[in-house]
Amino acid sequence: MGLMNAHPERSSRQLRFAIIGCGVIGNKRLKALRGESVIAACDVEWHRAADLAANAGPTCIPTTTSATVLTSDADAVIISTANAALAPLAAACIRHGKHVLVEKPVGISVAEIDELLTLADHNRVLVRAGYNHRYHPAMQKARQIFESGALGELMFIRARYGHGGRRGYEREWRADPSLSGGGELIDQGVHLIDLARWFLGPWKYIDGHATTYFWQMPVDDNAFLNLRNAAGNTAWLHVSCTEWKNLFSFEIYGKTGKLHIEGLGGSYGTERLYCYQMLPEMGPPDTIIYEYPRGDDSWALETAEFVEDIVENRAPAPGLREARETLAVVEEVYRKSGALAGGVPEALS
Repeated sequence: MGLMNAHPERSSRQLRFAIIGCGVIGNKRLKALRGESVIAACDVEWHRAADLAANAGPTCIPTTTSATVLTSDADAVIISTANAALAPLAAACIRHGKHVLVEKPVGISVAEIDELLTLADHNRVLVRAGYNHRYHPAMQKARQIFESGALGELMFIRARYGHGGRRGYEREWRADPSLSGGGELIDQGVHLIDLARWFLGPWKYIDGHATTYFWQMPVDDNAFLNLRNAAGNTAWLHVSCTEWKNLFSFEIYGKTGKLHIEGLGGSYGTERLYCYQMLPEMGPPDTIIYEYPRGDDSWALETAEFVEDIVENRAPAPGLREARETLAVVEEVYRKSGALAGGVPEALS
């Protein structure tokens, strides 16, 4: 889309932000906004909006209504609500000429994202999809090595992402399809789909299934995906909320080398990147291990990219088109599982 800055004065001053959704992610985004002004904090629960506003500073106004944000002087809005509210709120912000960073999965249907694409083009605003896992240090280093050609011709990706749930998990909003749009596939699964596409490109073939093995809830707790691009490279992905011990593992296989990212910090374990380089005589590969024990700066890096998007009038990546391709995979897997929008497959209901 041809992007023209509808507000050229923005590049010469501090940007003004608003945050809709003042829970854990909203507060992470607040901390990540370094040097920018936050003028409004909106949440359906007053105490959360008030707490975030207090942390943002005296110029930030708390509110429980999005209309306050829409009519504010905010240049951009960060939306970090439950899944079902993401696209409607983003659409309202776009109509009011606000740039938007909207958390994954951006919407709960491809149709919702198609509407956002049309609106963003018409209103000439920028929309970034919040896929912060691209900005984890091990993933950034992996991307650098991948782009250097050190892995040789790419073959396939194998990845797993899971957590063990917690007491009452089946009663949280993620277990309510009217709020979440689905289960583990649309929750953690979209991160793996986005990361795999980042390395392999668009999908030509989509297969897989989502199912519910353990949690008594009307959404999936496990999903298994087999994705292939036009060249036949495969992404073999598994996401689970019956992992019991939190796990992140992402492996990229080339003909002359392999990269393995594990851990995300915190309960997922120290973030590490293993780089295996095959030798001409084969046998055990040369191995370099990169370790990142100082925590996760992905939120700050991604948010800084969004600021640069606005200042430079640059199309965000990932943006709405990448988010659409990811959600198209989710919809197809749910369709093949006999479950649209996260309903439990008929065989298990």
